[in-house]
Amino acid sequence: MLSPDHFEAPAVAANPFTSADVLAILRERGWLATEPTPGQAAWCEHAAAILGGHAADRDTLDELLRLVFHYDARGIISRVDSHIVLSRYAAREVLRQLALLLLDGAPLTSERFGEIIAKLKEDKELRGRELFHPIRLALAGRAGEGELDRVILLLDEAAALPFAVPVKSVRTRILEFCATLD
Repeated sequence: MLSPDHFEAPAVAANPFTSADVLAILRERGWLATEPTPGQAAWCEHAAAILGGHAADRDTLDELLRLVFHYDARGIISRVDSHIVLSRYAAREVLRQLALLLLDGAPLTSERFGEIIAKLKEDKELRGRELFHPIRLALAGRAGEGELDRVILLLDEAAALPFAVPVKSVRTRILEFCATLD
């Protein structure tokens, strides 16, 4: 996992959620229509572990999981709050460089995400919301705090699994976002 200084994140509360909670939400939303495969069960455990401490209640956990399973670049870009993020200093440059770094299609792991963030920090000399909000907007679908980085870390793992609703990989998301942006 990444060290805490890689991301701006609030203090993490105790995790009240388990993989059973994640499975229940997936079933309720129709994102999992059958009994989970071993890979899906492992993903649910991972999702509960990294999202649970960032979710104050079940509705918040549901909202974070929705970001994994629903991605609409056109809808994201059409929101006023997205325009605010995209109008900030160097936002589009961050997205261009991020896209170049994600084009190879290699899975986005915690380590790789940390390397990408370090490279962007070094190349763009940016920190805080100028760096993280465009990344979170393009990959998670909204700007915000560190819990969205955890959503991003779940994407490629989920995209490789046979959920009832296909999950878009980070590569697919950044390509769709940039294509819609231009």
